[in-house]
Amino acid sequence: MKRAIFPGSFDPITLGHYDIIQRGISLFDEVIIAIGENAEKSYMFTMEQRMGFIEEAFKDEKRIRVTSYSGLTVDFCKKVHADFILRGLRNPADFEFEKAIAHTNRKLSEIETVFLLTSSGKSYISSSIVRDVIRNGGDYTGLVPDTVRF
Repeated sequence: MKRAIFPGSFDPITLGHYDIIQRGISLFDEVIIAIGENAEKSYMFTMEQRMGFIEEAFKDEKRIRVTSYSGLTVDFCKKVHADFILRGLRNPADFEFEKAIAHTNRKLSEIETVFLLTSSGKSYISSSIVRDVIRNGGDYTGLVPDTVRF
């Protein structure tokens, strides 16, 4: 079984994330959406809200699982028997950042990182932009799946 994790904070999940997950499921037998827990980071949405947004968005896809984790991503991969990390790239800056992480993960374990380019119409969307739009009372609905409503 080809199992991949798609790690992130998903605060909140965006249409860019959704795009990568939808396309990733065609490559892998199972995709585990792994929401990282970082005690030093301040989140707009609780872990329960973030998990709920994602679970509802993919409720009809049996090959997608949503969970949380803490610690090193490679350790979590070992725990769930995932041989791949799935990551999305929006721009060259993402590539440089993600490349360094992928090389480190490969040095720490045998994990392979698979990069997918975000679809062109979604490459400008990031969780931080969505949070800024929400904080300032803007219409965020065209940036996130329909399940992200509050």
